[in-house]
Amino acid sequence: MAGRREEKREDLKARLIEAARERIARDGLANLRARDITQDAGCALGGLYTVFSDLAELVIHVNSATLKALEARLTLPETKDRPPTDRLRNLAQGYLSFAVEHRNLWKALFEHFPPESSPTPQWHLDEHLFLMDVIAEPLAELQPDMPPEDRAIRARTLFGAVHGVVSISLEGRFVGLPLERLAREVDELVQTIAAGAERRRG
Repeated sequence: MAGRREEKREDLKARLIEAARERIARDGLANLRARDITQDAGCALGGLYTVFSDLAELVIHVNSATLKALEARLTLPETKDRPPTDRLRNLAQGYLSFAVEHRNLWKALFEHFPPESSPTPQWHLDEHLFLMDVIAEPLAELQPDMPPEDRAIRARTLFGAVHGVVSISLEGRFVGLPLERLAREVDELVQTIAAGAERRRG
């Protein structure tokens, strides 16, 4: 009996996550409502709170799925044997294309701030680390003598540079780039940073 109950709970959880994901993808995080999600999932409003403590926890699970999809986009097997600069360029272009194709889900990764009473769990914070790891790997080849702690900082800096350009451009800020130039400028930015790293190695 307990096994059947858990199976039904996991089924409801999956339906709620998918319903919330579809709502965010279509309407954005700001328009997410518990009543809409449960209606889409085919359950009563109270059903959401038998699986998740609150709406914020449900969003964390949606963001977790988004991170997994982003990781799959950025860790393509066919790119692993390419030169480090090319791998960094591929990462930047993959990140940009994911943001463009899944704009609302991507934005939700950075717009969701759980209440202080329910902070982001450590397991979800750890899921973000792959972003730094996939950048640090080619950086280690460009600058093998750099201490690991400095490399981690450099990976965060490079991510911040690419993310910043992508974010302000997709938001249509006045300093943002038109979409038709964005991919090229992101590529140039990464190549410039990588070239500087190679010069310092030499």
